Amino acid sequence: MEHTQMTRRRFTQYLAAITASAVVGPAWGQSRPAGQTANGIMDLPLHETDQGTGAQVNGHFVNGECWLDDAGNRIQAHGGGVLIHKGVYYWYGEHRMGPVKQVDGKTVQFAGGVSCYQSTDLINWKYNGVALAASDDPDHDLYGLRVLERPKVIYNEATKKFVLWLHVDKKNYGYARAGVAVSDSPTGPFKYIESFRPNGFMSRDQTIFVDREGRGFHVGSSDENSTGMVSLLTDDYLKPSGKFQKVFAKRFLEAFSFVEHDNRYWTIASGCTGWKPNKAHSGVARDMLGPWEELPNPCVGPNADLTFGGQSAAIIPVGPANKTPIAMFDIWRPKDLKTSGYLWLPIRWQENRMIIDRQPTWPPPGMKKV
Repeated sequence: MEHTQMTRRRFTQYLAAITASAVVGPAWGQSRPAGQTANGIMDLPLHETDQGTGAQVNGHFVNGECWLDDAGNRIQAHGGGVLIHKGVYYWYGEHRMGPVKQVDGKTVQFAGGVSCYQSTDLINWKYNGVALAASDDPDHDLYGLRVLERPKVIYNEATKKFVLWLHVDKKNYGYARAGVAVSDSPTGPFKYIESFRPNGFMSRDQTIFVDREGRGFHVGSSDENSTGMVSLLTDDYLKPSGKFQKVFAKRFLEAFSFVEHDNRYWTIASGCTGWKPNKAHSGVARDMLGPWEELPNPCVGPNADLTFGGQSAAIIPVGPANKTPIAMFDIWRPKDLKTSGYLWLPIRWQENRMIIDRQPTWPPPGMKKV
């Protein structure tokens, strides 16, 4: 697909950045001196810079590009979600710019863990560092050459803890587990607890959601991605409670995202086509455990049948800086995942269905700040 290709201009900038780069490893905290090994892994003396250009026009982000933070670095929050806490937006996601290392004589780029950014206006983002770090231990769930995807964070009012869930897997995607971590602060560091298959079932692309009653839910793709599974969490949000419901059976959906509107629950999901974009799906229910009614593709306009080139990640609920929910999509570039872009679009409702219109920038032209 066109969005997976690196343009000649971007490739030129990439080479220039490599030439000018210094040793960096932002996703791994304090790094070892170059050449020092651990578990047979050697840091290389040169890492790619994360500086980017051209992601803003007149103060607006270009939808589909990899946006920049306040320091001018590419935002590494792919497959992520946003938590609103005390008037601040915290954006968590996959840090796809972990350290470049040599393993068994091969040069590889490790996962960078889960990054955290914060903003009060959804436009200017401050990088808070890595909230949950990857590991050098090949036997650890968070080993940097494993699959660490779709991190989401929710806040538990009763325990005063921030709870992070993510999809933990091996390269062959046969592990299919959900991992859980906890922190006293929205910026971390999060302490990793464990991984498991919720209710004994496979869990791949996943999300978590807290409803108006304070109930926490985990939703993942199960049964080899053929069926969604909604699990009610325990009161501390750390484990499945044992109450669950399979939904959208045999529909092969993934990347679920949820929002409440008009006393109902709404979802956006993606078909299972790997990195390639496909037509978005939507649904509505009176209760998170269902039954769910499948609705048409919420995207309208040119390229809507391919979700404008993106895949659903999460939905930002109404907050201090947005008067309407915001659908978050990733524009995946599998050949260079750290440059994958972001596509944020307001959601509106019309005739009992969600509607998402393509907009060239975030925020859309004419959208007023709150």
